[in-house]
Amino acid sequence: MPMETCIFDAYGTLFDVTSAAREAASEDGFEALSDHWRQVALDWREKQLQYTWLRAVTDDHADFHKVTGDALDWALEAAGLDDPALRDRLMQLYGELVAYPDVTEALQALKDAGRATGILSNGSPEMLQEAVASAGIGRLLDHLLSVESVGVYKPSFKVYDMVGRAFGGQRRDVLYVSANGWDAAAAAGYGFTSVWVNRAGQPMERLPWTPAHVLSDLSGIPDLAASI
Repeated sequence: MPMETCIFDAYGTLFDVTSAAREAASEDGFEALSDHWRQVALDWREKQLQYTWLRAVTDDHADFHKVTGDALDWALEAAGLDDPALRDRLMQLYGELVAYPDVTEALQALKDAGRATGILSNGSPEMLQEAVASAGIGRLLDHLLSVESVGVYKPSFKVYDMVGRAFGGQRRDVLYVSANGWDAAAAAGYGFTSVWVNRAGQPMERLPWTPAHVLSDLSGIPDLAASI
């Protein structure tokens, strides 16, 4: 039977988390970032994820906008960049992250085939709405599910529970798609049919669970959803 519900992680899966730093580095007034933007983008993302995990295990939740700002502050200090205007611009651009080129076509194909689609993300509702609107993909998504509804970050199973409440059905009948290996693994442990979109060609995570499928981008998702 084909997968009727296809759920996507947002950051790194649909939206390019490096695009904010890359764009700012090309703008007038932020030339100091040009030699550092790749490392800033890497550190920003790494700290962002670390802070979500630490807040989850210590039960000290703050929304993703706060976590993203804290992570950016660390990344900018590590790069020796003390510029409030740059910080403000990077946070603005994070709300307008560029969608990967394969996103719209894959989502359109799923909707054309009658699939239910949605996002399940650490992002706050406001951040997700802004990113989806900027990318012009809102019409292709049935639900935007934010961890703010449960007050804890992935990979808490409380987050994955949100999919069943929104869409119904059995866990195994959900095709869950993430470019974060740890997220795809945890979703498999939860019981979803998970797909790791390994955009960066990384090794498999050493965790108790393994995604059912591994792809290099989203282009194969519609056919996969139809064939399972």
